[in-house]
Order: sequence, then structure tokens, then C-alpha cells
Amino acid sequence: MLSRKDFIWTIGYDGPVAVVDKQAKQKYGDLSTRELAEKGLFRAAYSSAIYNNTGELQTVVDVYNKVSGESFTTSSPLDRLFGVFPVDVKRVMEL
Repeated sequence: MLSRKDFIWTIGYDGPVAVVDKQAKQKYGDLSTRELAEKGLFRAAYSSAIYNNTGELQTVVDVYNKVSGESFTTSSPLDRLFGVFPVDVKRVMEL
């Protein structure tokens, strides 16, 4: 299973390999879901909320709606909006 930091900063996949943004992971890896959202890093914030599975999704939606003027809900197709889908990975490659 991917670590939280690796999951949040995965930028793509090469088969069973997760490709991770090493610089972003180092710079922002310790931020909370709310902090990521407030910095405008919505894809990472959404990934963090999905990974943590603790109800943080509402926080991401609230911050996103405030900034964008949209009216998404937690039942909206956010996975498509942010391009985050769970994938079975065997290892991580940092770029």
C-alpha cells in the first residue's frame, strides 16, 4: 500500500508503478488536508481526504466551492474532477 505522502503526490502510473512528484512531496508532504486545500492544492487535498477516510472530504469541498464559486457536494464526481483514482501499485518511483 502507498504511504499517505506517496498517494497524495502521485502524478501518474507506469503500469504497477506509482510516479511521485518528489519535490512537491518534500515541500508539502507534511501539510494537513485542510492546509493543502487552503494553499489551493486541491488535487493533493482531495487525495489526502480519500486516503485518510476520516470525513475530511467535506473540508476540501467547502474550500474548493468557496474559491471556485461552484456548488459541489461530497457526492459529486470529484474523482473525475481531480483525476484521482485508486490503483493497485507494486512500487513507487520518485521524479
